[in-house]
Amino acid sequence: MTNSNRSTTSTQDVALLLIRLIIATIFLYHGSQKLFGAFGGPGLKGWHDFIASLGMPMPWISAILSACAEFFGGLIFLLGTGLRIIAVPLAVNMMVATWVASKGGFSVLHNGCEYPLCLLVIVIAMFLMGPGRYTLGAMF
Repeated sequence: MTNSNRSTTSTQDVALLLIRLIIATIFLYHGSQKLFGAFGGPGLKGWHDFIASLGMPMPWISAILSACAEFFGGLIFLLGTGLRIIAVPLAVNMMVATWVASKGGFSVLHNGCEYPLCLLVIVIAMFLMGPGRYTLGAMF
């Protein structure tokens, strides 16, 4: 491997780490809101009520699964280990969020699908690329 290739690989690994850290922060934040009511969030009961108001099937199961996907997905994105496994339920979660938000159009200013769609694309990209070199598993 030439120095140029090593530099590119190292740069890509740093880029993947930065993406993982911000996505981890976003999912931990929103998952904490939904599971625990942290940061002014609705908590699991409030999240259930919102999902039920959308007419989604099995609102308790949907609420628990989506909140856990976000919280534990954020944790796994932070650590890097198991990222491709958790990316699947996170992508499904973001597909549903994109579909629900699409009723508001595209713009986030009108509660549209712009934000969950961006998260969906990033999660899919991370699934395809992998976590990069800088993970908890790589330390041991």
